[in-house]
Amino acid sequence: MVGAVVVRGGRVVGRGFHAKAGAPHAEVIALRQAGPLAKGATLYVSLEPCDHTGRTPPCTEAVLRSGVRRVVAAMVDPNPLTRGKGFRRLRRRGLRIRTGVLEKEARALNRVFVTRMRLKRPFVTVKVAQSLDGKIATAAGESRWISGPEAREWVHRFRDRVDAVLVGVGTVLKDDPLLTVRLKGKKKEPVRVVLDARLRTPPSAELFSSKAPLLIATTLPPSSKAAKRLARAGAEILRLPGSGGRVSLKALLSALTKREVSHLLVEGGGNVIASFFEARAVDELYWIIAPKIIGGRDAPTSVEGRGRGPLSGAVPLRNLTITSLGKDLLLRADVHWDR
Repeated sequence: MVGAVVVRGGRVVGRGFHAKAGAPHAEVIALRQAGPLAKGATLYVSLEPCDHTGRTPPCTEAVLRSGVRRVVAAMVDPNPLTRGKGFRRLRRRGLRIRTGVLEKEARALNRVFVTRMRLKRPFVTVKVAQSLDGKIATAAGESRWISGPEAREWVHRFRDRVDAVLVGVGTVLKDDPLLTVRLKGKKKEPVRVVLDARLRTPPSAELFSSKAPLLIATTLPPSSKAAKRLARAGAEILRLPGSGGRVSLKALLSALTKREVSHLLVEGGGNVIASFFEARAVDELYWIIAPKIIGGRDAPTSVEGRGRGPLSGAVPLRNLTITSLGKDLLLRADVHWDR
């Protein structure tokens, strides 16, 4: 997510932003708009100009052709194909370079991209809808609807922003979700991912009523009867290593990264969410809290699994915000693994 402006004599003479993968980069658009006015001007950009050929030519070439004399950038590009190379090329050609301006804000804006480049896995957001006492369903398994209509609409808007949505097979069997984006004017359908080590997903599940991409991650071979049955129903079967009856999350995240999944939304259930915490593979939380009490020691909670003990090992959060979604509350936080 990159923006750029060209400034000459204290006046903005060109501006641009990167709209989508494969589209012209922000610097190129801003420089085209500036035209001859770019000569001797300053280019402000939120990310180091790239110096490699990908879906588009190197931005450094456009910068050098423009006659810009100074570049002010927020941060170095974490992509190893460019990291520092763009700045070095521009400096060698005599341009003045300044970096680190509003770097914290730029990193927050591009946290998805930075995570994929730094950790070689998607940025992972966990979303939960729970009662005030932490229950995601009753003891009998009833979960529709804990949250209100405004919260459910928010979930669809958020799905429209991510590349993939993931649940465990337990959620499929209990809730029979569709996992699509049900909005007018939606941009895309994210890939729907089901963690299902033993292929218990029924071909009659609601998942198969949509043509949106469906990926079932399993430890069983695609040649098994269950895999063939689900493939005929419309799913892609992804065989991955695993242990203890679980699919390896490390292998899954690596496979999703190769499929250009940069942002993964994990929606449950409680054991799946716990496994992502155990793998230290959660970056961001969105917790929807409904003003109701469910109770019951057998009612499932948001994060199950073994838990983290002692208390000093609890996962710390930072940058907490709280907003209203109708009668519900929406809490957002970053997971602070460094602590």
